Amino acid sequence: MTEEELHDCLQRMSKGEQEAFVLLHNRIRKQVYGTVSLLVNRQADVADVVNEIYIELFRCLPHYDRQRPFGAWLNGMIVRQCSSWNRRSWRRLRLMIRSRENASEVLYPGADAELLAEEQRGELMQLVSGLPPKLRSVIVLRYYGECSYDEIASALDIPLGTAKSRHHKALRKLRQQAAFTGEDEMKGDWTCLSRVN
Repeated sequence: MTEEELHDCLQRMSKGEQEAFVLLHNRIRKQVYGTVSLLVNRQADVADVVNEIYIELFRCLPHYDRQRPFGAWLNGMIVRQCSSWNRRSWRRLRLMIRSRENASEVLYPGADAELLAEEQRGELMQLVSGLPPKLRSVIVLRYYGECSYDEIASALDIPLGTAKSRHHKALRKLRQQAAFTGEDEMKGDWTCLSRVN
């Protein structure tokens, strides 16, 4: 679907055409699901976050600037929704821990970490999920979403230099943690990963 066909589809969708939504959904569902599964902390939450993204898409569609590429706009929305979800999940977890401590229940340290680690797909996924959200977003968009630095900067609403420096910093952290020897090896792993989804 070309950008022009996509804009026509968005126009029809804003008027309530169900066929237009089906077309759009078929075009973006793998991108949305795959990106969300890489950005949320718990894989059990992926479907809920995807649903929130579609709700936000409908809500924000009238404000979409047609001069801006749809992919960058969508990626920005995905990253914001995932970050928001992760923050809310962290708050809920802290409240749960606090309430358990107040109820004098014994918490076993690390139990949550073990469960989360089992849900991750392989060592690379664990390393990426350990990155701070700002760095993780850049890595996911670059290697999973196959975005250029310009597209990443646009999606995250940051300067181009910031996108490049976050990418460099994230790769350095990943190499330190996993002893990766080069960016080409990372690209190969992410190419395989994008085919899985």
